[in-house]
Order: sequence, then structure tokens, then C-alpha cells
Amino acid sequence: MGSTFRFTIWRLLPVILVLTAAAYWFNEVQHGGPYVVRNLMPLAILLLLCGMALYRGGGHWGGSGMRLPLGIVGYTIPALGLALYLHYAYSINLNGMFTDAAFPERIFRFLPVYTVGAGGIGFVIGWIVGRNVQGLSK
Repeated sequence: MGSTFRFTIWRLLPVILVLTAAAYWFNEVQHGGPYVVRNLMPLAILLLLCGMALYRGGGHWGGSGMRLPLGIVGYTIPALGLALYLHYAYSINLNGMFTDAAFPERIFRFLPVYTVGAGGIGFVIGWIVGRNVQGLSK
């Protein structure tokens, strides 16, 4: 097994652990409802982006420049942040947000679309910032 592969797996391990914990918690909050799998889509995209960044960087986050790592940070903040916040709000009925809703669990029906969309915008912003950071370091 090559050292690049070992570095990639070793550095991807914390991401996998955090995403596994988030996936487990999403399932708990939704009580195994019909939208659990689709709410794991933003997490899967994040894992793929992280794997791609490490692969392109030869096992290092910034090995191929700062565009992809900063794009991933830009994706993670709105995508994972929004998903975690709305799951938390649903789990404790934050400020009575879901009290009068006829079908409060339907928030999870379209949540992946919003989180991936917001994450995509964040990724583009991070990518642009990474391009400028990379240009300054030359």
C-alpha cells in the first residue's frame, strides 16, 4: 500500500467519523422516516469532495493548491450547517417552529435541495477565494 493512499485514508478518517455521526443523528431525529436517505446526499457529496481533494493533493489537503480545500470549506459551512441546524430545530421544536405545521416532517423532503444549493454557492465562493490565495503565493 503506497504512502499516498495511507495519507489519504488517515486524513479522511476524521471527515468520515464526523459524517457518520451526523448521518446517525439525522436518522434518529427523523425516526427512520422516508427522507433519511435523501438527507444523506449532502454528506455524501462532502465525502466525495474531501476524497477528491486528498487524492489530487497526493494525500495532503493543500497539495494541489488552495482552490479545492477552500471550496470544500465553503461547501461545508452552509450545507452541513443548515442541515444540522434544521435537524436540531426539529428535534427540540425550536421556538414552536413546528407546532402548527400539519406535516412538520416534510421539512426534510426538500432540505437536501436547499443544502446542496447553498453548499454549491459556498463552494464557488471558496473556489474563487482559493484562486486568489493561490495567486498571491506565487
